[in-house]
Amino acid sequence: MWFKARSFRFVKIMKKESRTDVQFHLAALRGDCERLKQLLDTGKVHIDSRDRDGTTPLILSAAMGHTECVRELLAQGADPACSRTTGTTALFFAAQGGFLDIARLLLDAGAAIDAPSTDGGTPLFVACQCGHQAVVEELIRRGANVNSCMKDGATPLFIAAQNGHEDACLALLAAGAHVDATRSDRASPLWIAAQCGHQRVARALLAHGAHVDRLRQVSVYSGARCWRTARTWTGCGR
Repeated sequence: MWFKARSFRFVKIMKKESRTDVQFHLAALRGDCERLKQLLDTGKVHIDSRDRDGTTPLILSAAMGHTECVRELLAQGADPACSRTTGTTALFFAAQGGFLDIARLLLDAGAAIDAPSTDGGTPLFVACQCGHQAVVEELIRRGANVNSCMKDGATPLFIAAQNGHEDACLALLAAGAHVDATRSDRASPLWIAAQCGHQRVARALLAHGAHVDRLRQVSVYSGARCWRTARTWTGCGR
């Protein structure tokens, strides 16, 4: 769904920027907190300097799991609301990487918990996608919207079910996620769990009231096949 944090290539991206800006971003990327401080002390860099994709040093350090760099940047005034051109923020990348301490630092600094990417994905979506349970639970505890939707209508529960993350599904359901919320193509969390062969997830969804009949609404072939699969797993004819 989203690109991996370690695909950043900032030396090329920032070739039109000043040498000091490049050094600042590289220090954030590498987790060199002392170098970050040195560069900030020169007064020649802006703490939220951006590359052509809108990436800031805070986003870099959060994406790479450099907790001390994140703490230092926030202490010196870095803005946790800054986002890349894709809409992804430092919190989004912390959630993607499963960096709980960084997610907490960003939230404590005022990061928007439901800030969406351009396709509508929030930090909760990507934590559910990657199966980072501690981050999922922290975001839910802090008030993340468990029923938010991407542009295709997918919810965090759909994404967790698609990727076979039972614990994430259970946490979302306990927080009020709609068990039968469908994507724009009418695929439900139960349908995608059956389609992907995630038996434990399908059983958990059925235990929380998911309707097998919803499986029939997607397509004649795949819907019927998934319906038979779910019935076989559970013996449930709902």
